[in-house]
Amino acid sequence: MTRTIPATGTPAVRWADFAASAPDLAGAAEARFATHQHHVLATLRKDGSPRTSGLEVRFLDGELWLGMMPDSVKALDLLRDPRFALQANPGEGTGMGGGDVRIGGRAHEVTDAAVKGRFTEEVVVPEGPFHLFRAELTEVVRTRVEDDTYLVVEAWRPGEPVRTVKRT
Repeated sequence: MTRTIPATGTPAVRWADFAASAPDLAGAAEARFATHQHHVLATLRKDGSPRTSGLEVRFLDGELWLGMMPDSVKALDLLRDPRFALQANPGEGTGMGGGDVRIGGRAHEVTDAAVKGRFTEEVVVPEGPFHLFRAELTEVVRTRVEDDTYLVVEAWRPGEPVRTVKRT
């Protein structure tokens, strides 16, 4: 289900809705994130400048989850302004097998104890409090090289089909 972000008018959806509308791109994105444990999250500081931080992500129950230590600066950034960009770890060297995947959206903190309990049943979480955010997607982009000849960019936004551009 698509919902519109009030402040911007930008549509945003759950991971499951994205996967239903663009299953090949969603599968490639999940596979890319599964290749490495740590990825890069960009948030916005109080002054609006970007901040990048390391992060682990999980795809569970049709959602993209972002878990963080209590009162970490990235969590405080998201509590203040939920907009984020997430980039899959490119790995060693420049091969980037599976391509480069970036996700944009808004993160919503989940405080419901039952939901957090289900999350901790599936994911190893250190004992004690933690922040859990559910991502709503506004964009997914995958960039890859095809046949050692073409740069292929696949871009998806809610309510639109995947747009593919090939460049030599």
